[in-house]
Amino acid sequence: MMTTQSLILCVPAFGVLGLIYTFFKSSWVAKQDPGTEKMQGIAKSIQQGAMAFLHAEYKILSIFVISVAVLLAVSGANNEASHPLVAVSFVVGALCSGLAGFIGMKVATKANVRTTNAARDGLGKALEIAFSGGSVMGLGVVGLGVLGLGGLFAIFSSVFGIDTVENVTLVMTIVTGFSFGASSIALFARVGGGIYTKAADVGADLVGKVEAGIPEDHPLNPATIADNVGDNVGDVAGMGADLFESYVGSIIGTMVLGAVFMTAPEMSENFNGLGAVLLPLVLAAVGIVTSIIGGMFVKVKDGGNPQTALNIGEFGSALILLVLTWFIIGWMLPAEWSDGARTYTASGVFIAILIGLAAGLGIGKVTEHYTGTHTKPVMGIVRQSVTGSATNIIAGLGVGMMSTAIPIVILAAGILGAHHFAGLYGIAIAAVGMLSNTGIQLAVDAYGPISDNAGGIAEMSELPKEVRQRTDKLDAVGNTTAAIGKGFAIGSAALTALALFAAFKTSYEQTHGTTLSIEITDPRVMAALLFGGMMPFLFSALSMGAVGRAAMSMIEEVRRQFHEIPALRKALDAMTRNEGKEQSEWSDQDRADFEAAEGKAEYSKCVEISTKAAIREMVKPGLLAVATPVAFGFIGGGQMLGGLLAGVTVCGVLMALFQSNAGGAWDNAKKMMEEGIEVNGEKLVKGSAAHKAGVVGDTVGDPLKDTSGPSLNILLKLMSVVALVIAPLI
Repeated sequence: MMTTQSLILCVPAFGVLGLIYTFFKSSWVAKQDPGTEKMQGIAKSIQQGAMAFLHAEYKILSIFVISVAVLLAVSGANNEASHPLVAVSFVVGALCSGLAGFIGMKVATKANVRTTNAARDGLGKALEIAFSGGSVMGLGVVGLGVLGLGGLFAIFSSVFGIDTVENVTLVMTIVTGFSFGASSIALFARVGGGIYTKAADVGADLVGKVEAGIPEDHPLNPATIADNVGDNVGDVAGMGADLFESYVGSIIGTMVLGAVFMTAPEMSENFNGLGAVLLPLVLAAVGIVTSIIGGMFVKVKDGGNPQTALNIGEFGSALILLVLTWFIIGWMLPAEWSDGARTYTASGVFIAILIGLAAGLGIGKVTEHYTGTHTKPVMGIVRQSVTGSATNIIAGLGVGMMSTAIPIVILAAGILGAHHFAGLYGIAIAAVGMLSNTGIQLAVDAYGPISDNAGGIAEMSELPKEVRQRTDKLDAVGNTTAAIGKGFAIGSAALTALALFAAFKTSYEQTHGTTLSIEITDPRVMAALLFGGMMPFLFSALSMGAVGRAAMSMIEEVRRQFHEIPALRKALDAMTRNEGKEQSEWSDQDRADFEAAEGKAEYSKCVEISTKAAIREMVKPGLLAVATPVAFGFIGGGQMLGGLLAGVTVCGVLMALFQSNAGGAWDNAKKMMEEGIEVNGEKLVKGSAAHKAGVVGDTVGDPLKDTSGPSLNILLKLMSVVALVIAPLI
């Protein structure tokens, strides 16, 4: 029989296994053929831009991390309910989150060009390289999460002991700093990356596609390199930091709630009463293995469907994990136990995990319905694009608002169901169950931007059309998986925020020896509730305004280059004169003018604009998210802080659903018109008036779905984590 201490020491070893796998996959990707010299040059520009952004971002964040760590150390030393070592956990969490983003970005910017080159020969190898690049991000996140969190718990439990509830509470108080560090970096990475990518995307689309009429990712567009860099900093590094934070937040919230069961007599038979505390860590560790196994099944032959291959890997991994979860719960928890107030069962905990998974899948499928191509809601936007930009935007707003209804019903039912079977612990473990397969879920998500970048490189390298068609096929599947992934992200954010909220309440009550009553009829609680409800709107306004300002600078720069660089101007004139013709049909002079423009666009200036804007604009929203719960906690006390968290959670989930789904629906409506679709006997194609209305709608939706919407997921959890960290101090 495994002892408690040996089990605690085993968990970090699974994290090491995940990192070994990422090293293996990263090395394999690097050995693949990167293609022609021109392809490599474009890929190098993208990689340099991405790394320049990370360097600038981490330079600013290091100041923030050091400052907060000093404050945590000082406050912990001066308050016996906390501990100065919280600062150490905070720094480790921040480092792990930053390292996960760095690893993912590094490999993604290697995998993109190799995916393009593989697509010259067929689909199968291209999928393998793109998914392998995504796997490095996925397994890097879970490997660092389990190693960092499991390692800290092992170290501090051996230092302070875990033989009493008081000691376990102290250890968990210290370890919560890890989640705070991860959440802080995640918010800045998501906001900064989102501002970067959307500033470049809006500039490239509005000036390049609408005004100049050149195709997406065309080398004549000065913003195209910045746009492809943005795919990496926003959708790879930003998304990785986001899920890393959800992953560790849900585990820590469950561990804090699990400590409440230590006094139950039945618990002492299993791991000295620590079964419920260690269960989320063990599930996360086993999830690393099942993610690796699932990844082995992601293969497709030429002519096959990449979606099927990804589904086999993802759902196969989830099925294996569910079977193992049943046995792990039976091994770690007694069949039945009581905390004095109610009776719990091991089977109830398993059902709560099932409910969490079902809720995540349900929200994902609803998201796919409201944002997928050829679905009724998106077709509605396409039809209303015929009458212009205004009706396109009205239709998209309606779709986004309508899309919140069913997910909220699913989420509410999931919360009630999980609570019915296992109380607050059930809600928290449902979030862990939803995220324990994060390794392969994130691999599938990160595969999307790698495929998108591969298509951009194919276009800029002027490769044959069939290469772009293959990368577009991979990218289209990535859009579908991203929609389901966003559903999981929002659902897990809500459950994780609720688990952290419950953990905050529990920690406060244990520290102060009193019940924390958060009554909505209390004027102070109601005032805080309203303030919390306002926070997602204020936060979204700051991030949207930042994108708008950065995009204006980008648009002005792209217009300047088109106007002031003679070679670009001549090439654009040649394209306009020969619209609809193959290059072989152009005149010799027009071909010469077009070829003379190669390399004349000043890509680096657009990259610089996006980088500076993102770094400058990310600070205000980030500080707001950290400072607000601290102010409410120390000025208004536990009751007002609880009201604040309730308000921000409710409005934040609704706003995140609305913004992500509205943006996704606008995006796919535009893509349907680019592919060519008939509406009321009229063929809508790229360049038509309806398509231009679709581009405007997509441009409005871009910052919603890729900046403010995803950032709200982190806002909910970060404010709850801050509350949990300061609970002993207020």
